Amino acid sequence: MESHSRGSSSSFSSLSIYLAALAHTPTRIAARAFSVSTSNEELSRIRARSGSDMRRTLRWYDLVGFGVGGMVGAGVFVTTGRASRLFAGPSVIVSYAIAGLCALLSSFCYTEFAVDIPVAGGAFSYLRITFGEFAAFLTGANLVMDYVLSNAAVARSFTAYFGTAIGVSEAKWRMRVDFLPDGFDEIDIVAVFVILLITLIICYSTRESSVVNMVMTAAHVIFIGFVITVGFWKGDVKNFTEPSDPVHHPAGFFPFGAAGVFNGAAMVYLSYIGYDAVSTMAEEVKNPVRDIPVGVSGSVIIVTVLYCLMAASMSMLLPYDAVDPEAPYAAAFKGEEGRWRWVSNVIGGGASVGILTSLMVSMLGQARYMCVIGRSNVVPAWFARVHPTTSTPVNASVFLGIFTAVIALFTDLNVLLNLVSIGTLFVFYMVANAVIYRRYVTVGTSNPWPTLSYLCSFSLSSILFTLIWHFTPPGKLKALMLVACNIIAIAILQLFVCLVPQAHKPEFWGVPLMPWLPSVSIFLNIFLLGSLDGPSYVRFIFFSALAVLVYVLYSVHASFDAEGDGSLIHKNVATLKDIEDG
Repeated sequence: MESHSRGSSSSFSSLSIYLAALAHTPTRIAARAFSVSTSNEELSRIRARSGSDMRRTLRWYDLVGFGVGGMVGAGVFVTTGRASRLFAGPSVIVSYAIAGLCALLSSFCYTEFAVDIPVAGGAFSYLRITFGEFAAFLTGANLVMDYVLSNAAVARSFTAYFGTAIGVSEAKWRMRVDFLPDGFDEIDIVAVFVILLITLIICYSTRESSVVNMVMTAAHVIFIGFVITVGFWKGDVKNFTEPSDPVHHPAGFFPFGAAGVFNGAAMVYLSYIGYDAVSTMAEEVKNPVRDIPVGVSGSVIIVTVLYCLMAASMSMLLPYDAVDPEAPYAAAFKGEEGRWRWVSNVIGGGASVGILTSLMVSMLGQARYMCVIGRSNVVPAWFARVHPTTSTPVNASVFLGIFTAVIALFTDLNVLLNLVSIGTLFVFYMVANAVIYRRYVTVGTSNPWPTLSYLCSFSLSSILFTLIWHFTPPGKLKALMLVACNIIAIAILQLFVCLVPQAHKPEFWGVPLMPWLPSVSIFLNIFLLGSLDGPSYVRFIFFSALAVLVYVLYSVHASFDAEGDGSLIHKNVATLKDIEDG
């Protein structure tokens, strides 16, 4: 068994020492992969690795602004049209309400952790204190990669929407380089400029970033209010039930039935991604106990109302079978006479503002994730540094800003869109599992296997339901199989409630109706993961394998060194039990 020696050299101090360290990789993985930190360590020793503290300057209204700004980007202008035309019809309104409920349940899980552990690490910190270092690193690496790729995609879409606003084709903003491969041959300087400008803003001050975000979010909400008002004023209620071509398209508010509503909810749920970035700002909140629940849950509720009203507005403007799935709002006015065509330009301008707000919130979130991952030593500690003057994670912000800009410079929007979202949904699923595990298991004192057995069994029943939903032909047999899956899942849940007592009650704020609401969140996230396409899973497997490789070749050794020199105090289950038995 390999042991630490105080003052010993780093595993990376020379090639021979590194090769010797690699020989001990299995032992080090056994020691580190399932090691957990405690809440107190996250708030003290581990946070101290950043040097200076992040300044606590944010209030609940700042968090609401960040949440609304992060969620309401340009995506809603596309997903609403696709969900209505392809899946739900006018009942896309209900789809948005269901997706909003899903987001609210996930936000409850994030809120319980963020109030109890107000640090900048978000899901990474929550998983590290629950399931250990490796699970946290794997999910954190995928999440950061999702942030980078989605931010690059959003920045490139800004060029298109801004061009629409001022009446200039996006092709005139981009330069084609013939010797580069397809999908990487259009240089977008505007996207790079936008990313670098936002990087400078978030490096300067979180407080000032909040002010800028508030101004842009207010402008965007006013614009959305304008779109909603024009839609209700110019629209016709008969479009809620009558298609333009009733011969070839079914009529009614639910033209595709319940299946269409839920498939539409799976598509529009991606419009809610962004509230998780708010939890990464917990370390900068003045009163976490009061401000985080209001900020996170409040922003999800506000956005749900806005989305439902926007969906209703669009459904009144056009019959669902006449909606342009790529640009539903702009196309609805482009076909009008001259007095209404200007509205499509306004939509382009409003979407551009929405892109900037969502991009700023996402870049704030990705930098704070990277900062806390750096504190744990699984990536170089350089990323953990907080600048003493600005009180922001400058190193992580600049590195990820440049990385995002380089990807946005070359990579086509369609290439990027096929690579995002699965990592974020996977993290939502993991956090829902973690909040149940933490409530029912006290590390070192209670038996974790009943809770782990429940989580695995419930997840398997949810996976089975999802596979039946997506791959079984419609009919009575499918309905019976779905009902059977529901009965099994509810029976498993009820059995767990009756047999396993809660081991931990939150001191300040907790998810209500435990474990029912987090379990519903687990099911819904699995269901939504099942709606993603093949390239998303290929991307997830590729980056997960890459993350495992980085962990084996670097992270576990750096973490092991940090534990040995005392700069990182993590405990595995046995160590915690020894301490508590005293």
